[in-house]
Amino acid sequence: MSEKAPQNTAELIINGTSYLLPIIEGEQGDKAIDIRGLLRQTGFTVFDTGFKNSASCSSTITYMDGSKGILRYRGYAIEDLAERCLFIEVAYLLLHNKLPNREELESFRTMLEQFALMHEDMIHFFDNFPPNASPMSILSVMVNSLHNYYPEMSDDPLVNIDITASRLISKVRTIASFSYKKSIGQPLVYPRYDLSYCGNFLNMMFDNPVRPYIVLPEVVAALNKLLILHADHEQNCSTSAVRLVGSAGGNLYASISAGINALWGPLHGGANEAVIQMLEAIHADNNDYKKYIAKAKDKSDPFRLSGFGHRVYRTYDPRGKIIKDACRGILAALNVDDPLLEIAGKLEEIVLCDDYFVSRNLYPNIDFYSGIIYRALGIPTNMFTVMFALGRLPGWIAQWKEMREDQSTKIYRPRQIYTGAPPRHFIPLGERS
Repeated sequence: MSEKAPQNTAELIINGTSYLLPIIEGEQGDKAIDIRGLLRQTGFTVFDTGFKNSASCSSTITYMDGSKGILRYRGYAIEDLAERCLFIEVAYLLLHNKLPNREELESFRTMLEQFALMHEDMIHFFDNFPPNASPMSILSVMVNSLHNYYPEMSDDPLVNIDITASRLISKVRTIASFSYKKSIGQPLVYPRYDLSYCGNFLNMMFDNPVRPYIVLPEVVAALNKLLILHADHEQNCSTSAVRLVGSAGGNLYASISAGINALWGPLHGGANEAVIQMLEAIHADNNDYKKYIAKAKDKSDPFRLSGFGHRVYRTYDPRGKIIKDACRGILAALNVDDPLLEIAGKLEEIVLCDDYFVSRNLYPNIDFYSGIIYRALGIPTNMFTVMFALGRLPGWIAQWKEMREDQSTKIYRPRQIYTGAPPRHFIPLGERS
């Protein structure tokens, strides 16, 4: 570094010219080079495919350390929240930067009960989807449509944010359960004031006139834990989509709808569904583990082990540990014997002892065991990503709110490196061969 270069700066040398760039340090020691003035100072941009090395914002919501397997919401360890909190407590934490006291929690719970019903006109929307419509496509459309029925955010979106956030968190579970009921041709089940957030969702999903559903505390506890583990995860693909749409001034409903569509992608929210499909394939192939391990190592084979590895974590996903520890207990409590659990355990044992996978940091992630729990709860595979969205919603809202409150927010507009044709001479239509 140049002798006169101050501390907390990085020196960039381009074609012999030196430039000083500020270094930003986060609360937990994470560091970034501030390149916001790079183009103006140097005429250069940075090239970072997939934004693997770019921080798009500063945030107070979620902290992750991928090398140590640490995940915290608003400073609280995910292990403590998953073990000791209700999902609606964690939702309140993400939205308000504090865990609620009893009075605040009861007020939040009352708002969720108040907003549980959908406008009756919206129920007719379900009639226009084909029977095999993806639940994620239905969820995206219905959430986007909420703005037409509840336009109070149009003038100042932050004034009524608590009401709008409560409305979204409550209504999304109703929309999700209604979409499932429509897909199987059963009558809709309306929410009840006497059930908890998770209990209400389960009852709307599985109750029917000929076989009333009994809401078991073990099932509620399992769903509660799963939703907490999915509640936020820093600047992932869907959260970035929410912030991107919001940066253009998009309302909260449109921004959340964009997040749902991003989550729909099989490389993001569809991973737990892919895990189940993989485990079922191995089970149907006489549990031939070695065959699939060999396929995963074969570079010419497109097969990959689903549920292993993560973009950020370079060790065991902390959420995956919690899910794994809970999985056997939940299945035992529900008296469910799922052969896929044994296959999953055997696969994990093999992978964690194989240098090929360990050297590539391919440890189990949250998706590896979550699908098995969802199966035990009776939730069909095509609803797995909807469950992911249900859990992630408070995080999306908190991220959108934080972005809108940040005075330094700019519209998201990445640069590119053009690699197309050079300038061409225009040829009139009649002269083109």
